[in-house]
Amino acid sequence: MPNDKLKNYLHLHLIVFIWGFTAVLGKLITIDAMPLVWYRMTIAASLIFVFILLRGYSFKVSSKTFLVLLLAGIIIALHWLTFFKAIKVSNVSVALATMSTGALFTSLLEPIWYGRKMIWYEVVFGLMVVFGLYLIFNVDTAFSLGMGLALLSALLGSVFTLINGQLIKTHKPSTISFYELMSGGFFISVYLVINGSFNKSFFTLPFSDWFFVFILASVCTAYAFIAAIKVMRFISPYTVMLTTNLEPVYGIFLALIVFGQSEKMSPAFYFGTLIIVITIIANGILKNRGKLNVLNRIRGKDT
Repeated sequence: MPNDKLKNYLHLHLIVFIWGFTAVLGKLITIDAMPLVWYRMTIAASLIFVFILLRGYSFKVSSKTFLVLLLAGIIIALHWLTFFKAIKVSNVSVALATMSTGALFTSLLEPIWYGRKMIWYEVVFGLMVVFGLYLIFNVDTAFSLGMGLALLSALLGSVFTLINGQLIKTHKPSTISFYELMSGGFFISVYLVINGSFNKSFFTLPFSDWFFVFILASVCTAYAFIAAIKVMRFISPYTVMLTTNLEPVYGIFLALIVFGQSEKMSPAFYFGTLIIVITIIANGILKNRGKLNVLNRIRGKDT
């Protein structure tokens, strides 16, 4: 029904809006990136564990899949560590604008990952993103470290997406998410134990940090993930992908409201960000048309 489709589409925008708010929470939380990600992953894994039990889903996976999930969990942990560190050393706008290159990284890595030829417009779009990044990097050299960390985070996120793109074909999203979050949290825990960081002060947080961390882990991670999967049952992956590209736009807008002057950038920064976002959307449109043409040719042969 049209009303149901509209309801799910609006729900999708709410989810993307929540993801955009993640960066703002990362700036509001006073603890460093390492404990922040540890709290996010362990609390979210616990919540999804309860969700799986209530739903009666199976935790069973093969030994090979379990090892892949462990690797994916470490990658997502590093992805979030570099992302939140980028926010801490620069600001939300810089981190999100640079992070928006993730979809392009995925597009460029796909040919290597799946062993196909590079498409001509992927090269053109890659050059356009480089130009957009050039404009952003020229804004202020003080943000260079944050931009570098955000670029690394975007690359790690792309690898994580490609791994999950294969796992999702045969396993439930909640099961995948639980093992990845659990393994990522365990990976960070080992580092913290070796580093001697697990002490009384590690678990002594201001009330505001506890409040924001819980929102980050529950609403922005556990809820948003499960809700996104549910929405994909009613909305095409193409629409989901295009809408998700609005995350940096929502995030930068929210950062301007919450942090004000510290988030205001030069016109060149916003122009560079606009080039990147438009490039990613154009890439999605062309890819979708290509898939439709293939489907039409297949249908033509069947008739």
